[in-house]
Amino acid sequence: MDGIVNWWDYLSSRWDLVGATLMETIIYVVTVTVSAGVLAIVTGILTRNRPFAKEMSLAIASVFLTIPSLALFTIFIPLVGLGFAPSFIALFLYAILPILRNTVTGLDSVDPSVLESARGMGLTKSQVLLQVQLPLAWPVMLAGIRVAALLTVGISAIATLVAGGGLGDFIKSGLARLPLPNSLEAIWTGVILSLALAFTIDVLLRLLGRVTTPAGVR
Repeated sequence: MDGIVNWWDYLSSRWDLVGATLMETIIYVVTVTVSAGVLAIVTGILTRNRPFAKEMSLAIASVFLTIPSLALFTIFIPLVGLGFAPSFIALFLYAILPILRNTVTGLDSVDPSVLESARGMGLTKSQVLLQVQLPLAWPVMLAGIRVAALLTVGISAIATLVAGGGLGDFIKSGLARLPLPNSLEAIWTGVILSLALAFTIDVLLRLLGRVTTPAGVR
């Protein structure tokens, strides 16, 4: 109980810093997820009927995910310096694969007979894609977006090591000052707020899925 009280006292005396670092993490999540989502979804659509291009794009995106986090964050420093830029690039590269893979899976899972029926009704290729294929694939695509967003929340904690800010600042500060007073409280702040943010984002994206998914597809 004393630990909870001490943590709350630590948190309540630093609302400005908490708000600033939380907003930095939210900016990472929004900008990275939207940017990676646009690239991955467009790539998935363009390669949906090209098996070789599809496999190559998935292979390239998979390579990014195998690079150790700290290495990927630091490799761009000579090119763009410290701060937001190298952190954004690293998180962006990590977020591509889950969205791209789910886009490909979602589009491939649409029953060919459904697409053939749509063509038989006189729909053009673009109309089939926009009115039939994408709506049917959307739940699977959104699941990839959720994974990418949650992945970004977790890995963005490393941004603090390249002066990128975010909730990782609390974790780094706490680890650097162990076992001094408030060091554990700082670590708890970074971890707990990251978990709370991830939970909130997941709930919001689930609600978005219910709103944007046609009733017949749920």
